[in-house]
Amino acid sequence: MSRLAEFIRLTLVVLVLAASPPTQATAPNPEIQTFVQEMAERHGFSRPALERLLRETRFLNSIIRAMDAPATALPWHEFRPRHVNDARFEGGLRFWGEHAALLERAATEYRVPPEIIVATIGIETLFGRNTGRVNVLDALTTLAFGYPRRAAFFRGELEQFLLLTRENGWAPNSVRGSFAGAIGVPQFMPSSYRKYAVDFDGDGRRDLHGVADAIGSVANYYREFGWRMGEPVVIPADIGDSQIDPLIAAGIAPHLAVSEFRKRGVVPLEVVDDGALAALIVVQTENGPRHFLALNNFYVITRYNRSINYAMTVHELASTLRQLRGRPPR
Repeated sequence: MSRLAEFIRLTLVVLVLAASPPTQATAPNPEIQTFVQEMAERHGFSRPALERLLRETRFLNSIIRAMDAPATALPWHEFRPRHVNDARFEGGLRFWGEHAALLERAATEYRVPPEIIVATIGIETLFGRNTGRVNVLDALTTLAFGYPRRAAFFRGELEQFLLLTRENGWAPNSVRGSFAGAIGVPQFMPSSYRKYAVDFDGDGRRDLHGVADAIGSVANYYREFGWRMGEPVVIPADIGDSQIDPLIAAGIAPHLAVSEFRKRGVVPLEVVDDGALAALIVVQTENGPRHFLALNNFYVITRYNRSINYAMTVHELASTLRQLRGRPPR
């Protein structure tokens, strides 16, 4: 095709497009309209301003895909090496050394061991190095109105996020975090930010992008969910020929005394109080399933992330860091 012919063809395409009627705007989502109305009535938000803000958000298919394929769903023997490794040990020891005074103060005030705080921050954001680059407003709007399985939860988090940004004077579309909408060094969801974040450095702000407030807030979070200083997290167990399916199906909340597990043939392999409540959990290793009695403190860790793999990882990383620091258990 000659240059002149190509020019004429492109000119005709432009003229046809220019003469075409404008594309119809997408019809407003009635669920979004209901949400906006509720925010206006409950919290005094400007309905036009909030409608405009939500119209400008992006629906991110990548977030839906990520939610449907969480890393915590991997078998334990695949998940563990990603988080319990030399890089995490080195980073954890460095972080602990740099912030030892803050960690000791948090441990004293909130009765949560420093290694648990360090391990949690290490698993969540590589000790603050990776706090997420996703637009939190886009993420929460996508999940609130495009992920039916957990839409109610994420609409609640979107509500909390808008309140959080208003309280702190943040532009809602400027906050960055995880694909699930978690924020800062400890990756708190907006509801947790509002409820559990503390001003640990005394500067008058609760800033979870700062290490001091992150340390204090993680400790406060665990305390509020019932961490018990000095008690174990999990105990390896031998199940023998026990019928364990009903015990596993009962869930991860401690619900049965250790003595009762013994009666059912589940034998703890370390010293533990027979009166302590526990749950029976299983992880998949390369050599087959391993069973543990999960105690109160294990359940507390799962309040941060409701995954057995996650809680086991925090526990193992914390235990190793404590040993490398040459510290006795707390």
